[in-house]
Amino acid sequence: MTNGIQHLRDKAVIGTFIHAPTPERLEFLADTLVTIDASGIISAVVPPDDPRRGALEARHADTMLRLPEGCYVLPGMVDLHVHAPQYPQLGLALDAPLEVWLHKYTFPLEARYADLDFAAESYGMLVDDLLANGTTTALYFATQYREASKLLADVCIEKGQRALVGKVAMDDPSACPENYRDASPEAAVADTRAVIEHIRQHRDNGEGRVLPVITPRFIPSCTDETLKGLGALAAECGCHVQTHCSESDWAHGHVLDRYGMTDAAALDGFGLLTRKTVLAHSNFLTPDDMDRLATRGSGVAHCALSNIYFANSVFPLRAAMARGVRVGLGTDISGGPSASMFNACLTTVQSSRMLEEGVDPARPAGERGRPESAVSLVTAFHLATAGGGDALELPIGQFAPGYHFDAIAVDTTQRQGGIRLFDLTDPAAIFEKILYGATRANLSSVWVDGRLVAGNQTA
Repeated sequence: MTNGIQHLRDKAVIGTFIHAPTPERLEFLADTLVTIDASGIISAVVPPDDPRRGALEARHADTMLRLPEGCYVLPGMVDLHVHAPQYPQLGLALDAPLEVWLHKYTFPLEARYADLDFAAESYGMLVDDLLANGTTTALYFATQYREASKLLADVCIEKGQRALVGKVAMDDPSACPENYRDASPEAAVADTRAVIEHIRQHRDNGEGRVLPVITPRFIPSCTDETLKGLGALAAECGCHVQTHCSESDWAHGHVLDRYGMTDAAALDGFGLLTRKTVLAHSNFLTPDDMDRLATRGSGVAHCALSNIYFANSVFPLRAAMARGVRVGLGTDISGGPSASMFNACLTTVQSSRMLEEGVDPARPAGERGRPESAVSLVTAFHLATAGGGDALELPIGQFAPGYHFDAIAVDTTQRQGGIRLFDLTDPAAIFEKILYGATRANLSSVWVDGRLVAGNQTA
């Protein structure tokens, strides 16, 4: 094995790769050679019996990275819902209803990001930690502040994370603090446009690894004029769109009272449901809402952990997928008190089983839950990787030609980590051990577009 390789562009790696290209299919690619081109895109995935294997090994002999026994490569994790400014309160203030949590704790914290020194320190720590945890792509809500939102994009570009960054629009005086809101609908749209232009014109973002995203916080914080203006901007610039949708009884009820229709229908009317839209939570989607999202091609960021604290229900994941809704997973930092997408996978499985089996022991077993709701660990892993990539319409999350080489090397032999394989050799069992046991110490190397962004080159 060649040591000291910091990047894998225009190089090759041999090892065992694990991915889930569909919700029901796990592929365990043993002793496989993956070649990466000069731009960080996978050019070939070659099993040991492929006739091309010998020639490719000879071509890359001087720069080949051979991963050792006990090391497995997973696609980088895709986190579809992160409130970047909320990282300092991760694990705090989770005992209040959503509307209280926002006004008492969250908005005052986000208002501190007017101080760019504070913003730089907090955002730098967040991006470093997410990369070290294997999150190679993050869909970020920033703050209401234009300059701090630009700064978050700068940090992601500097550190090499694939990211989508959105300046948060929130202008309704009846719902937003006086010291933390857009001055007008015109200001909300103009500042959003300025952040879009900053990201697209950034001199170090020529490969477009960081993208802009139009971000109305949610309907309760925005006036109709702002929502209309952002919908028009989305049509003009073709950007991604993100917002919250039908998260809790309170948020869902607010929109029903205001418009006489659901969040999804209202957002569609404002032009905010597109193929590049991701709606966080969406717990109270109706069947018609799901059909609307499927028709538009919009996705859902399923945040199973934060839903336990704030959503008042469990998202009907299997039902949404059955109706053709694109779904990925999110941590919802800091409404979700964990920055790990591995934990997001586990909580997704656990909450789906609780929905299927029910939680009230006073009810008979046949009436206790919602049948056909549980999902497997393979499905959750797919959603955290390839599913998230599909929701974003980006070629990430699996090992196939044409996909970005965003990857995590998992060292199962690391004694300080949480994985203990003992004498297991069954691929499915190894996968389960990795998903249930992996900790930061096990993630020896993390690459985005073939560039090492966290950890050390596996030796």
